[in-house]
Amino acid sequence: MNKNILQKRHSGILLHPTSLPGNEGIGTLGKNAFSWIDFLEESGQTCWQILPLGHTGFGDSPYQCFSSAAGNPLLIDLEILVKEKWLDKNDVPKASKTQPNRVNYSQIITEKYPILQRAFGKFIETAPLLVKKEFYSFCHENKEWLSDYALFLVIKEDHEQKPWYQWEQSFKIRDEKTIQSYRTIHQARIDFHCFCQWQFFRQWKAVKQYANSKNISIIGDIPIYVSLDSSDAWVSPEIFQFDKKNNPKAVAGVPPDYFSATGQLWGNPVYHWKYLKETGFQWWIERIKQSLQLFDIIRIDHFRGFSAFWSVPFKNTTAQNGSWKKALGNDLFETLHKKLGELPIIAEDLGVITPDVIQLRDKFGFPGMKILQYAFFEGDTGNLPHNFTQNCVVYTGTHDNETTVGWYQNLDAESKNRLHSYLASDGTDIHWKLIRLAMASTANFAIFPMQDCLGLDNESRMNIPSTIGGYNWQWRLQSSQMSQELKRVLKYLTTLFER
Repeated sequence: MNKNILQKRHSGILLHPTSLPGNEGIGTLGKNAFSWIDFLEESGQTCWQILPLGHTGFGDSPYQCFSSAAGNPLLIDLEILVKEKWLDKNDVPKASKTQPNRVNYSQIITEKYPILQRAFGKFIETAPLLVKKEFYSFCHENKEWLSDYALFLVIKEDHEQKPWYQWEQSFKIRDEKTIQSYRTIHQARIDFHCFCQWQFFRQWKAVKQYANSKNISIIGDIPIYVSLDSSDAWVSPEIFQFDKKNNPKAVAGVPPDYFSATGQLWGNPVYHWKYLKETGFQWWIERIKQSLQLFDIIRIDHFRGFSAFWSVPFKNTTAQNGSWKKALGNDLFETLHKKLGELPIIAEDLGVITPDVIQLRDKFGFPGMKILQYAFFEGDTGNLPHNFTQNCVVYTGTHDNETTVGWYQNLDAESKNRLHSYLASDGTDIHWKLIRLAMASTANFAIFPMQDCLGLDNESRMNIPSTIGGYNWQWRLQSSQMSQELKRVLKYLTTLFER
């Protein structure tokens, strides 16, 4: 795939793989992923948008991961390991029926890792030499990040999952003798985590190939930042604004605004842009290269951080005392363009957007995002379809928004009247009205969360920003919801509006 894909009319559905149906308590990369792709094809869709695929940490957020390169082991399909004869059928637990429409992460983590360890043991004992060679080749091809990531996880296990910056000094600063000795002693445990990554990427590759064979493009998602508690920050502190003791000088967030009087304090380490430029942006080049292998199109979260970023002094408890600092996004994207050519990137350009952000986005021809749920507040005319350019992606809402039905239920009277006038509608079946509005627009891409296609309320919301716990990231689709009638309506709209 190349950037030309961004110039055609598409429609698609946003659904993270953890939300896929199935019997393992969480969506996986097995048969239900393939059935989902069949559903997309039969519905006339040409895109499947997902959230970041990374190994999630505290809070289960795909935007706070232990590595910018690793995949989430919880997505590994156990039935595939049974077919490989690395597990017995009775090794796979029956999923809890108490809440089939939600992921119980703590339960899944407790249950799944011992099963994956069993599979790894069987693999080591019984796998043919040719298959083991495939595993060792994967480890070699990904050695730049894989070995240190796996080591990072093993050390975390032995430190009661404490973040790396709370480890004793010899581990925190990666004393060479300490690390080498530890690596030698615990090589088998390190190999287990490498095995999990091999299985994840093996399974994801099969899913992506199947999607592409059905003319469905994968829109992947990468956060601009990495988690502070990540192997990236531990292994490469020089690319972040850290002091000599590897403690952050500043962390990321967004300033106070209409939605939050204290802003949002994300806590991610901010980049040492000067060092990144001096090293030819090699870290970013490798990150984008890997993403292009995983996805057909890359959505970069918080694109405005490439122009200027909100920097908050470390240990501040809110984002209020931050300040804007200049980033070197122009230099970065010029380098990426020279090294990798035209890039199929979608810029998440939501939030506080200034002319320099728009200039950076437009210079490289990246489509931005339009959110219909934002369009009907007074003064926000940029999200109204009659003002769209073709080079954009329109959403009814994103993973961070209310569902469209929930949004409509909570909409103030003035905005609701504006919406009714624009749609020439009384608001009946509001989710379909907004989906149709997006489909009919000039935007090259129209994307809808699956919850909106189903007309679900906020009980099925994916995430509430700046909160931890609750039902965040837990929602799951049920197989029965992928009905023939839903396929028919989606196919009709995509055909009608030539997507």
